Amino acid sequence: MTFSLHGLPVARGVAIGRAVLMASSRVEVAHYFIEPERIAGEIDRLRAGRNAVIDELHRLQLSVAQMGPNDAPHELSAMLDVHLMLLQDEALTSGVKHWITDRLYNAEWALTTQLEIIARQFDEMEDEYLRERKADLEQVVERILRYMKGVASPVAPPTAPRRKTQQDLLLDDTVDVPLVLIAHDLSPADMLQFKQSVFAGFVTDVGGKTSHTAIVARSMDIPAVVGARAASQLVRQDDWVIIDGDAGVVIVDPSAIILAEYGFKQRQGELERERLARLRHTPAITLDGERIELLANIEMPEDAPGAFKGGAAGVGLFRSEFLFMGRQGHLPDEEEQYQAYRRAVLGMEGLPVTIRTVDVGADKPLDRAAKDDAHLNPALGLRAIRWSLADPAMFRTQLRAILRAAVHGPVHLLIPMLAHGSEIRQTLSLIDFARAELDNRGAAHGAVQLGAMIEVPAAALTVRLFLKYFDFLSIGTNDLIQYTLAIDRADESVAHLYDPLHPAVLRLLADTIAECRAQGKGVSVCGEMAGDVQFTRLLLGLGLRSFSMHPAQILAVKQEVLRADAGKLAAWAQQVLAADDPAALLAKG
Repeated sequence: MTFSLHGLPVARGVAIGRAVLMASSRVEVAHYFIEPERIAGEIDRLRAGRNAVIDELHRLQLSVAQMGPNDAPHELSAMLDVHLMLLQDEALTSGVKHWITDRLYNAEWALTTQLEIIARQFDEMEDEYLRERKADLEQVVERILRYMKGVASPVAPPTAPRRKTQQDLLLDDTVDVPLVLIAHDLSPADMLQFKQSVFAGFVTDVGGKTSHTAIVARSMDIPAVVGARAASQLVRQDDWVIIDGDAGVVIVDPSAIILAEYGFKQRQGELERERLARLRHTPAITLDGERIELLANIEMPEDAPGAFKGGAAGVGLFRSEFLFMGRQGHLPDEEEQYQAYRRAVLGMEGLPVTIRTVDVGADKPLDRAAKDDAHLNPALGLRAIRWSLADPAMFRTQLRAILRAAVHGPVHLLIPMLAHGSEIRQTLSLIDFARAELDNRGAAHGAVQLGAMIEVPAAALTVRLFLKYFDFLSIGTNDLIQYTLAIDRADESVAHLYDPLHPAVLRLLADTIAECRAQGKGVSVCGEMAGDVQFTRLLLGLGLRSFSMHPAQILAVKQEVLRADAGKLAAWAQQVLAADDPAALLAKG
């Protein structure tokens, strides 16, 4: 019987294939107290399990290094690094030893107890990406438990011949039947284990848009739906499954009519990708001759070459905080950061790279200082530039690394979440200090353009103050919407109120763009709105000429640009801006 499941669409496109179920990774754990003389033995069992998993991940890293980029995208290697760091995290190991030594828990009980404690800390984090790292912690603990119990890892896909069904007859018998993977969750090691099976798509019960499964699926350009809840329990081995990565829908045991409909949609998607690929080297110019700058958002230096090959005119946002994540307080030093920024600059082959200084918060693991006070609302606390200004030595280290990287190509330095004139002046003073430090030791450094993020209403409303100090502005629509509407995007109870087309949001956006254009200063949008084609014409009409987005979105946005007449869109955009219900007018336009 046909039924559908709903989740989060994280990688676009349609996949059709047979379901391969990945066995649940949950391991039953015995709970009992031990005698004091067994403490050392329990700690040894725990250490042996942890070391076995570390050895396994090291072997997987070696196999990744020997693969080509098409076989194992760099995201897999980065996720394996995260798992290794979690395995060696002092908060995990010392906590488990405490439960064994002081409470006399058996090793497995101690490990799962400490997992729950740390997992609750992850749940309280404001940053979505870091909050979803709880799944990584759960996976490394599961692997330790499996080694301690001697349980095999989840089985590989079955290789037995499949029975022919009515759905089979709709596919070309000359090709192998495609497979789609259904799992509760997938670790980076699992992704690597199954990579050779060439899955056409992925579905997981849990996860979000920044979970590792989503990140890897997007990098591999594979349709994926995460957060489909009970998918791994409701889908049976060998069921026919359709994954609609555009709508976040999973259709199980589809009828012949539904299968034919989605087969057509799949072929249309493939043709559309082929058409878009032909635009890669086409200049992004509107019908009335306006040249539009389409830039890439990247997380790691290794993303730069792919952005360049994908037709990006530069990097509009290098999220440098990804270099700081998962290091348990051991932040990257100046040389490590310099080498990372240098690789990104060289990877863009002379095109500009905008590096945003670290954007983290006080509630996050990279805050080295132990804090006992509770952060009731981390989004309003010590985050982004506030965090950097609270640790000037750390901030100057990053600034020196960025200034040194500017020797190798054009670099723009972007400061996040500024709101006060005092913050601006303090930031500029530290930049000058960093330059002086490099001069004093005779280190080469280059000139950079200075930019500020417009992420809070206070910044948008005082944009003229910002333009006195900065060469360009970058509008972070994700946070600007959140702060303007007082909506926590991560809170499911109010997430439906998160509205990019709210009149107040559009007014702040339009006024910022207009003021920058009036003063001849550069302005871009680097939030999700920039890569969403439903907003491209509106942003063009408001005067935006620089968009920064995930590299995979560039060609679709470019197609909209090539079809647009920016001059004619200006009057329509003003109508949208003045409307009580901009969304309705946008739909009609």
